[in-house]
Amino acid sequence: MAYKPFDLTGKVALVTGGNGGIGFGMVEALAQAGADVVVWGSNAQKNADAEARLKDVGVRVLTQVVNVADETAVAAAMAEAVAKMGRIDTVIANAGIGGGAASFSEFPTETYRKVLSVNLDGVFFTFREACKHMVARAADGDMGGSLVVVSSMSARSGAARNEAYAATKGAVLPMMKAIAVEHARYGIRANSILPGWIATDMTSGAQGNDKFNDRVIGRVPMRRWGEPADFGGIAVYLASDASSFHTGDEFLIDGGYMIY
Repeated sequence: MAYKPFDLTGKVALVTGGNGGIGFGMVEALAQAGADVVVWGSNAQKNADAEARLKDVGVRVLTQVVNVADETAVAAAMAEAVAKMGRIDTVIANAGIGGGAASFSEFPTETYRKVLSVNLDGVFFTFREACKHMVARAADGDMGGSLVVVSSMSARSGAARNEAYAATKGAVLPMMKAIAVEHARYGIRANSILPGWIATDMTSGAQGNDKFNDRVIGRVPMRRWGEPADFGGIAVYLASDASSFHTGDEFLIDGGYMIY
């Protein structure tokens, strides 16, 4: 029999912030690998555009307008997704926002709280609801599930003037390890992805900056910006049976930037 561990037919994957950037790069790959997909995003038009781009792939697509910082909204959306799709096998917490300041000493408390509410609280709420569903499923004999958080290279590096963002991206790493240890008995895995410099809306200002491209992107060993499509493979792997014994790990996808 052919080796087909990356065939996601019959599985359902939910991606927060899945209507653009890295999130959509993952959604597109998951769908092409056969998974039905659930896209969470806070912008209804971007959700509709993402759904339109997936219409010819041949899988079921559900889009939901969700603010992951809203605990009640997350619980309601997860329940609706399970009801409409029948199950959720993979949840990727990718939704996130930036938010820096001219200097740390001038960092606005309002910005700090806003970044934490999406990048940390949102991950917590999303995975708590996902675990409720997956643990309940396991109790009925249907074990398994994959939880993935999109962290950042800034969790390991000095992100000057971005202390709030870096703090949230660092905080989710031990959260995932704790989830991994607690939920392994249910066959649920929990892993983290740490992107480097990726060409998305969040980095649009830097992409056209010659000085930045020369000094920063110029020292990426791969000599280019990362692209959302570069995250399709890892998403499919972590959603697939090929990663059934892989949990509590961190995947740094940065074109070699951190080792140079």
